[in-house]
Amino acid sequence: MVRVESKVDKVSIPIGDQTVLHVIAHIRAKDSITFPRITDSIAGKLLIVKTAKLDTSFDKNNLQAETITQNYTITSFKAGTYTIPSFTFDTKKISYSTDSLTFQVTTVPVDTTKAIYDIKQPLTVNYNLWDWFLDHWYWVVGTLVLIALIIGIIYYLKKRPKAIEKAKPALPYYAIALNKLEALRDKKLYHEEVKLYYIELTDVLREYIEKRYQVTAHEQTTDEIFASLKHKDINAETRNKLKQLLVLADLVKFAKEKPAPEENEKSMENAISFIMLTKKESPLPGNKEELPK
Repeated sequence: MVRVESKVDKVSIPIGDQTVLHVIAHIRAKDSITFPRITDSIAGKLLIVKTAKLDTSFDKNNLQAETITQNYTITSFKAGTYTIPSFTFDTKKISYSTDSLTFQVTTVPVDTTKAIYDIKQPLTVNYNLWDWFLDHWYWVVGTLVLIALIIGIIYYLKKRPKAIEKAKPALPYYAIALNKLEALRDKKLYHEEVKLYYIELTDVLREYIEKRYQVTAHEQTTDEIFASLKHKDINAETRNKLKQLLVLADLVKFAKEKPAPEENEKSMENAISFIMLTKKESPLPGNKEELPK
């Protein structure tokens, strides 16, 4: 006896969240069945983020029966109520179909009736020189080591042969990022490979943000990046330009958005503008001094 079904872990998710769709077939162990082919989206609206390998399990009470499961991690960036269609399984003799499912993607509710409160003022605590030393001893030791190192370098430079060339100064992070953006612009990927264009564009920005603001941007989502940058010294206009760029990049990479050519050019300009407006205190590569918060 063959039985097929489909189900989701959650029938409703907030926009951009994820859940798992299970497509399941219950068959006799000696029988074979062909699963439906589901590619990168369902009904054109629900995006497949990850497709797991087929998983087979057996009934402890009936070893002649087995259950085969295909799991899909799904998401959506558009709110609404969607119908997950029925899926058809084929056997040598007959086809079997699952029931359709209703799935809802909701927006994040905002309570506009609640008041906005000021941030609490910092508390005054006793803090003496010894406390400061305990908190910063590694900087003191590091400074002494650095002074000794500088003295050693000066001594070496004075004693080394005059013919040795001086090492070229390292470029600051913002200059490295701008050079990469210019190289990306010259490749003109946005004409035919828009997704690859936005992947490389955001990689450059994430690397710059990591070096400039000391946050793990490569390992964070767009929302997590902005949470990390919440208290950084970035004006509202510059912050909005960065957010527009990263959100559009997410839509291109995960929702198959196809921006107009002028939007692709604007994304490059926004990236360059963000770096130029925040580059003032960008450190040199290899400098371990902590940046201002």
